[in-house]
Amino acid sequence: MSDSYIFTSESVSEGHPDKLCDRISDEIVDLFLSKEPEARVAAECLATTNFLAIAGETRGPDCITADMIENVARNAVKSIGYEQTEFHWNKIDVEVRLHSQSSDIAMGVDANDNKDEGAGDQGIMFGYACQETPVYMPAPIYYSHKILKALADDRHAGILDKLGPDSKSQVSLEYIDGKPVRASSVVVSTQHSEDVSQADIYDMVKPYIEKTLPDGWMCSDDQLHINPTGRFVIGGPDGDCGLTGRKIIVDTYGGAAPHGGGAFSGKDPTKVDRSAAYAARYLAKNIVASGLAERCTIQFSYAIGIAQPISLLVNTHGTGKVSDIELAKVIKNIMDLSPRGIREHLKLNRPIYARTAAYGHFGRYADKDGGFSWEKLDLVDELTSSLGFKVA
Repeated sequence: MSDSYIFTSESVSEGHPDKLCDRISDEIVDLFLSKEPEARVAAECLATTNFLAIAGETRGPDCITADMIENVARNAVKSIGYEQTEFHWNKIDVEVRLHSQSSDIAMGVDANDNKDEGAGDQGIMFGYACQETPVYMPAPIYYSHKILKALADDRHAGILDKLGPDSKSQVSLEYIDGKPVRASSVVVSTQHSEDVSQADIYDMVKPYIEKTLPDGWMCSDDQLHINPTGRFVIGGPDGDCGLTGRKIIVDTYGGAAPHGGGAFSGKDPTKVDRSAAYAARYLAKNIVASGLAERCTIQFSYAIGIAQPISLLVNTHGTGKVSDIELAKVIKNIMDLSPRGIREHLKLNRPIYARTAAYGHFGRYADKDGGFSWEKLDLVDELTSSLGFKVA
């Protein structure tokens, strides 16, 4: 890629049909972990007109019933704000088809006297960090998320009561010498009530875009597209079927970094699709925050039933202050990258996942109760001292 280019990322709101399904799946994970921290969950959700289907595999306490799971799902839909004729939290039909985890999978994953706990599946996972934003995220996805989060916060507060839960954003940024300098175009589509005009929606939404982007970054009016279809009344699962795990690029780096292909939501932290992707982000972010590199991509690969990753790659894209090989060696020394090691280091066996289901799993701030623990910068000193590197 040349040093001057335009790069685009999109985000979708908590009310987007796929994100609603992610939220429900992660609420189920939280329900199980709140009762038994070692519970196993792989919960998928489908949403369409006045209907939810929940399916998957679990291993956890018998006290969790189908009625409890249905109640969790309804409350999630309610909190997002769906009270529409064709998708109402209290009127939707909910079907729960969760069953016991396969004994064949459990045999390969569970720890015993002869081996440590193995990975729950084969796969590749990536983590990424860069210096483009204060949270070490690529700028296009960072601002795409921020626009929608600002709109959602004021919708919930009653300030934007004419807007509905379903919305999407897309931010295209111009890069010069590899640095983002301005928005070349912005697209926002938001669901709205029947009694509001296109002009009203434009006037409501534009200030949120202007407030979110840095000074001088706003695109020209002819490159600002707000509800470009002209009408967005029918939205959410009534307008488009939703599925868990269908927004993996929105969940991560907006396409600015590779993705291993595995979704996060609905999976307990023994699944390396989730926990190892969190660990890779954690390590990449600490490397960039320490000044060891301006950009960092980390890849892990795992085999089902095997504890340690079968490969580890560090790529600092020519920006590293030490070699990528040295960084890889240090990473192995300062963090146990087995599924158990990752969970214990980041304290992942807690009900902290429903909050991750919208506006990105990365680029957030660590919560006091352990949420987003993979966003902490607590490895900087260990990384730099291990490499004999002094932070400027």
